[in-house]
Amino acid sequence: MKKSIEEIARQDGRYDPKALKFVFEGLAETIDKIRKDEGDPAHPRHITGQELAWGLADLARQRWGRLAEMVLNQWGVRTTRDFGEIVYLMIANDWMTCQESDSIDDFNNVFDFKTVFEDHYSFDSR
Repeated sequence: MKKSIEEIARQDGRYDPKALKFVFEGLAETIDKIRKDEGDPAHPRHITGQELAWGLADLARQRWGRLAEMVLNQWGVRTTRDFGEIVYLMIANDWMTCQESDSIDDFNNVFDFKTVFEDHYSFDSR
């Protein structure tokens, strides 16, 4: 029987279950966005660790605005490598899959949280 996200987080101990849920939800949203952007929603393709990390950044900014970094930090997520750690934790527990060419190192230093969530944050004044 597959473990729940809460069980996985509790056993691992590094991240709040909300972080695992966020990454899992963010994967689906990132895939959908890439499909739309590429104009081929009927043919899914594999996404890279870098694409997922940027998709998670976009989702975090969308959900929490300037508080995105604080929310992620509170859940134990401080770098893009943490996204990778969560992804590979989810892979190990059959919640996600990967290809042979994938590596946890794909998530290393994709972007700096402070730069993306604070320094380059812009307000939508519409």
